[in-house]
Amino acid sequence: MHAVGASAVLALIAAAAACLFLIGTQHWHGRFSFDTADGAQKFHIDPTSRIGGVGIVIGVIAGFLVAREAQMVLWPLLLAGIPAFAAGLAEDITKRVGVSARLCATIGSGILICLLTGTAIGELHLPVLDSLLTYAWFAIPFTALALAGVANALNIIDGFNGLAGGVAAIVLLAFAALALTHGDTVLAAACIIFAAAMLGFLVLNFPLGRIFLGDGGAYFVGFALAWLAILLVTRHPEISPWAVAAIVAYPVVEMLYSIWRKHRREGHHPSRPDGLHMHMLVHRRVVRKLFPHASRRLQNGLTAPFCWLLALPPVLVAVMRPHDTTLLMGSVIAFILFYSVLYARLTQFRWCLRPLTLARAPRVVG
Repeated sequence: MHAVGASAVLALIAAAAACLFLIGTQHWHGRFSFDTADGAQKFHIDPTSRIGGVGIVIGVIAGFLVAREAQMVLWPLLLAGIPAFAAGLAEDITKRVGVSARLCATIGSGILICLLTGTAIGELHLPVLDSLLTYAWFAIPFTALALAGVANALNIIDGFNGLAGGVAAIVLLAFAALALTHGDTVLAAACIIFAAAMLGFLVLNFPLGRIFLGDGGAYFVGFALAWLAILLVTRHPEISPWAVAAIVAYPVVEMLYSIWRKHRREGHHPSRPDGLHMHMLVHRRVVRKLFPHASRRLQNGLTAPFCWLLALPPVLVAVMRPHDTTLLMGSVIAFILFYSVLYARLTQFRWCLRPLTLARAPRVVG
């Protein structure tokens, strides 16, 4: 693992250096890569480059080139991730690539990596699905949809400095811990190198937001997280699939809750942006009240740690009890219930536990 440590340091330095270069040259590419401060989901102050995903990819490639131990895991991930990354990066630059096109590209990445590796989701400890997953004609499209779903989920939570990057780093380190405890140094090395590249990006993203992850970064990193999760449970069947479900619970629940909220309560298309994501409510209702005198830029950065804490409990359960399907299912259900109660409290301006009225989430102003 000494060589892996050196590869991780290289990945971190390469990602940070690439992001620093992109920041230093933004007067060349800013008219294409800048994310403006206008919009329902924009909480930053100044136009900021949103191509930080390029730095992460460079960091992972740098680690891959010197970490022989992790190459067998990383090369199909890097190759198959090209469509997902390219579609997201095209949106970052042109602002004209829709959600459907990005999801289709990510589904294509999912199908490609299944074909390259001969691996797909095999079981979920759900009898009907498990019987269908024995057939490749079902398992491969199902796996590709799951990969695209997690990638989109990470993109959805990418709303504040350090939020998506920090959650991704937590997930990757949890996967690395599980791989190490099961003697899989190859998969652990891949997760550690990827986490190091994320930390290299976070050096310049958190807390002041010098560069953003962007759709390219979010889709590529989300795709990678989902694939590493699949590898973890296929290489180690003794690990419950619900362990990885618990580890990625926060972004996935946020995505599913957002789809349900927009369709059932507001009548909006799921891809339509709004200002009612959990991280936005935490920013308005918690951070601004606790730190009223902090600058807007610092308030932005202070939002992420609260959401990291929200994501952490099911992750800890999964790392400590990765084989206990019943407990892990319970932790996911408990997280969903806690998320729902907290969301209702934040939208209704109440913190105490009273009977909830969840028929419609009121519009949040300010």
